[in-house]
Amino acid sequence: MTTTNEPEYVLGTNEAELHRLGFQHRLWFVPAHRLWERAKLSPGMSVLDVGCGPGFASMDMAQIVTHSGRVVGVDESSSYIEFAKEQAIGRKQPHASFHVGDVTNIDQVLGNQGITPGSFDVAYIRWVMCFVDDPTTTIQSIVKMLKPGGKLLIQDYFNYDSMRVAPPSEAFERVIQAIAKSWVEHGGDTDIMGKLPRIAIDAGLRLDHVAQAQIETPRPGTTMWNWPDSFWPVFIPRLEELGFITKDEHQAFTQSWIETSNDPAAFMHLPPVYEMIATKPQ
Repeated sequence: MTTTNEPEYVLGTNEAELHRLGFQHRLWFVPAHRLWERAKLSPGMSVLDVGCGPGFASMDMAQIVTHSGRVVGVDESSSYIEFAKEQAIGRKQPHASFHVGDVTNIDQVLGNQGITPGSFDVAYIRWVMCFVDDPTTTIQSIVKMLKPGGKLLIQDYFNYDSMRVAPPSEAFERVIQAIAKSWVEHGGDTDIMGKLPRIAIDAGLRLDHVAQAQIETPRPGTTMWNWPDSFWPVFIPRLEELGFITKDEHQAFTQSWIETSNDPAAFMHLPPVYEMIATKPQ
């Protein structure tokens, strides 16, 4: 796979970010699977994976819907779509297909592939809406692709900048605020789940479920502690490069993180991930 720092991704699309996304999916697979179960994802269903990235969730859903169903992934990164296609071939999942395109107008992207509106039982979208600059148009576009009775499943951030470590660290909090600012200045919204239920209802959907995705509180040495730990080397240097933090702030953060990770009293409040299910009326 050829990877590049494609400009559309504030987090980049290089090899390190690809591996981080795979690790992240493994850590968050249980909350994702719980949501799929709640939505009754099952064999024979047709699933749209919006902003599928390298296709890690797509491949799991393809196993659930089996060869009698299908999964269609869309992402704006050509390198990620290339990787996803390779994975589908290698895993012998011909019912998983992937297309490059802007998820804001996903109905047009799929229309160019001969996929008509009202084709999908489920649309799944995770950690994408916090980056799009027009969530209303994006949701309206997805709704067009759902069958009557089809379900929209979303997992994304609510109050991202509430992320904290204990014992408290000013250097850590400074970087979290800079991360949030960088997303907003790139057109994103780190509080997007606070707005999506209203957007979904205004798009004609019925809101069926809203809840916080449940995980164990991370402590040093636990697997989930390694989730943000895998993010820092990928994004913190980029944050400095983009001018959101200084070199000194970067160094202070690194030292603080090392100290916290070696403190047996430490724990972390992760950025809250919320989930929702909304249904298109029959």
